[in-house]
Amino acid sequence: MKKKDKEYFKALLIKQMEDLLDQAGDTVSGMTVQKENFPDPTDRASLESDRNFMLRIRDREHKLIKKIKKALARIEDDTFGICDKCGEDIGIERLKARPVTTQCIECKTKEEAKERALGL
Repeated sequence: MKKKDKEYFKALLIKQMEDLLDQAGDTVSGMTVQKENFPDPTDRASLESDRNFMLRIRDREHKLIKKIKKALARIEDDTFGICDKCGEDIGIERLKARPVTTQCIECKTKEEAKERALGL
């Protein structure tokens, strides 16, 4: 992979991580602020449902942050853009669509087909 491409993906990943961390900070501060007391149980249930939904989203984002950190480490050790399964280069278009990927499209397609066949 060219140095210019690595710099592009490094900047992209850092920007994604900063955005995710900002959102996580907003969620934490929003949940620590005391909310209104809802006399109606339905209103309270709606608030709790919204909070649970937000926490599930933040959990997924936390997992994405871990993947971003691993991708940044791969950039540093010159393994970014190389498929973990076959060792071939991952296409630039695939990396632009999913910069945290560790597999080329062929290996990922085979893995997903195998998972579908096994019912996973």
